[in-house]
Amino acid sequence: MTGFHQTEIAVIGAGVVGLAIAHRLARAGHEVVVLDPNPPGSGASYGNAGTIADYAVQPVGTPAVLKNLPSLLFDRMSPLTIRPAALPSLTPWLLRFAAQSLPGPARRNAQALAALLADATPRWTALAAEIDGAALMQAQGCLYLYDRPEQAAAAAADLSFRQALGIELDMLSAQELSALEPGLPPMAGGAVWFRQAQFLSDPGAMVGRLAAAAWAAGAQYQPRTVSLITRQMNGIKLTGPGLTLTARKVVIAAGAHSRQLAWMAGDAVPLDTERGYHLEWDMAEPPLTRPACPTARGFYFCPMAGRLRVAGTVELGGLTAPPSPHRLAKLLEGARAYFPDLGTPDREWMGFRPSMPDSLPVIGASRAGADVIHAYGHGHIGLTLAPVTAEIVSDLIAGRATAAAAEACRVTRF
Repeated sequence: MTGFHQTEIAVIGAGVVGLAIAHRLARAGHEVVVLDPNPPGSGASYGNAGTIADYAVQPVGTPAVLKNLPSLLFDRMSPLTIRPAALPSLTPWLLRFAAQSLPGPARRNAQALAALLADATPRWTALAAEIDGAALMQAQGCLYLYDRPEQAAAAAADLSFRQALGIELDMLSAQELSALEPGLPPMAGGAVWFRQAQFLSDPGAMVGRLAAAAWAAGAQYQPRTVSLITRQMNGIKLTGPGLTLTARKVVIAAGAHSRQLAWMAGDAVPLDTERGYHLEWDMAEPPLTRPACPTARGFYFCPMAGRLRVAGTVELGGLTAPPSPHRLAKLLEGARAYFPDLGTPDREWMGFRPSMPDSLPVIGASRAGADVIHAYGHGHIGLTLAPVTAEIVSDLIAGRATAAAAEACRVTRF
C-alpha cells in the first residue's frame, strides 16, 4: 500500500482478536482494512493451547501467588518466572500486579473475568459454524490433573470459588480419570473435569479459516507496520513503511505490540509481555483425547490433529530477548515425567501474550475519543475471548450499548 488511501475502519493486528473483529465488522457492511506486518494468525493465535477456556476465571494474580511471588519470579524453573535482565523495565508492572493480587482486587477481577467468559463457548460455536470451522471444535472438556491427593485438597477453595462464579466442574477420582483417559499415567489425586469446555484440534487452521472468511466478507489485508498514529481533522492517519492510510475509526488489536500504539492514541496502558512456549511431537494418535493441565507444573498437554502439543508456563521478559532454552527444557522434562517414551520434539515455538496486571483485557474507546478503540491485553484467554471482544467492538462502532461485562475493561480504569 503506497500513496494516500482512506478507509472507514482500520484494524491494527491480524491475530485471532483482530480477525474476529474484522470479520464481524465486514459482515455488518463496514469497509475494513487489517494491518499487520506478519501473516494473519502467525503469533500467539497459532501457538496457544487451543482451549476455549470459559473456566479460566481466576486472574494470574491471586493472594496465593502474591505470597509466593519472590520465589516464583526468581526461580528460573518455576511455572511463573522473570528474566532478570527485564526486571528494571518490569518493576512498575510488577508493583501493579502485586496490588491486583490482594484479596479484594483479585476477587473483583475474577468476577469480571467470569462475566466476560460466560458465553464464550456458545459464541465460538456460532463463529465456527459461520467460517466452516465446526469440525475443528472438540466438545470433550478440559482436565486439571493432580499428582497427589494433597494437591487436590489444596485446590478445593479455588474450585469452590469457581463454582460460585457459575463454572460447572466434576471431581474425578483416580479410577474415574483412568477410565476417561486411559493413556494418562495414574494420578493419585484424580482430576477436575471442566466438562463444558471445548478446544480446537488445530488453532492455526481455525484462525486461517477466520481470516479467509473475513476476506470473503470484504475485509482487506495489508502486510504493513503502523509506526505512527495521529488524529487529524479528516480522521486518524496511520503511517509506516510503505503506508499512508486515513481511517474514520481505528481498532488497536495488536496484542503484545499494542502499548506504544495506545500511547500514540493518548492512552498510557500498563501492558507488558508474557513469553509463552510450546513443544510438539508428530503422532497419528496423541495419548489423550482432551487438553489436560498437570497443575503442579503449569502447562497443558494438548491433543491436536496429527500431533501432541505441550504448551504453557509464564515468563515475563519483553519482546526482544531470544527464547530461553531452559524454559523449553523444563517443558520437555515435564512432558516426559508423564509420557517417558516421548522422543525429541519435532518442533518448538515461542510467542508473546499481551499481559495486564489485573488479567483483564483492554476493550473500549480511547480517552481522547471513540475514533480509536482498544482491543488487546487478553493474556491467556485471547483465543477464548475473540468473538466476545468482536461483539463489544462492533457495538461500540455502531453506537449500541455494550455488554455490562465490558465496563471492567475500559482503559480509564488505570
